[in-house]
Amino acid sequence: MRADPLLVDSHSHLDAAEFDADRDRVIARAQAAGVTRQVVPAIDAAGWPKLRSICAAATGLYPAYGLHPMYLAAHRDAHLDELRGWIERERPLAIGECGLDYFVEGLDPQAQLHFFEAQLRLAREFELPVIVHARRAVDAVTAAIRRVGKLRGVVHSFPGSPEQARQLADLGFLLGLGGPVTYDRANRLRKLAAEVPLDWLLLETDAPDQPDADHRGQRNEPALLPRVLETIAGLRGVSLDEVASATTRNAERLFGLPAVDSRTA
Repeated sequence: MRADPLLVDSHSHLDAAEFDADRDRVIARAQAAGVTRQVVPAIDAAGWPKLRSICAAATGLYPAYGLHPMYLAAHRDAHLDELRGWIERERPLAIGECGLDYFVEGLDPQAQLHFFEAQLRLAREFELPVIVHARRAVDAVTAAIRRVGKLRGVVHSFPGSPEQARQLADLGFLLGLGGPVTYDRANRLRKLAAEVPLDWLLLETDAPDQPDADHRGQRNEPALLPRVLETIAGLRGVSLDEVASATTRNAERLFGLPAVDSRTA
């Protein structure tokens, strides 16, 4: 019987080139650490075939297809039509990564919004959750979600306030927390992690990016997700199992993931 809590990494980019040399070992380390399932969102249309192949070749990897705002220069309106085809054909568990990024200079806000809202409308049409990027754009993301309506999903690496979190929760959205919460100076984020309802939270790594405080400057990977779990449990003053069970249930509910038997995982 496994002693580690079973975890879902709700946001890892396991298809990234940083993992090309040792992807199988990365997956094995994640499984050994109790990370039995990973949701792997796309960033651009060119990467969808690779993402599909990687997830099909390993147990516990689930692709999402979308157009990431940071890669705006690569996106074309035709890719939205292609995305519809991929959704109809592949039946992914989510659409994403999509959203708004007002931190990176040179990314046209109106063009970002065009692609974001188009993907939100597809999510509504196909009744799929969306995986949302919202860097310095939580209010704008929330407004877009509200305009389109009848949506659910997760704002990954949530950077906002408790009030923004509540607004998103009221709209059917969860909050993804990862490596940044492990940094002692992340006072606002750590306070949020300690106080919001567990029913609002998902765990994530955003691997290969956003490593925890113990691995700053290194490549992040899903096997390090327990460090995020430990931090949140410590901030809340509860057991690892309580946080692991709640966040795993949240991921299963949002993404429609099949349950995993802890006796056989």
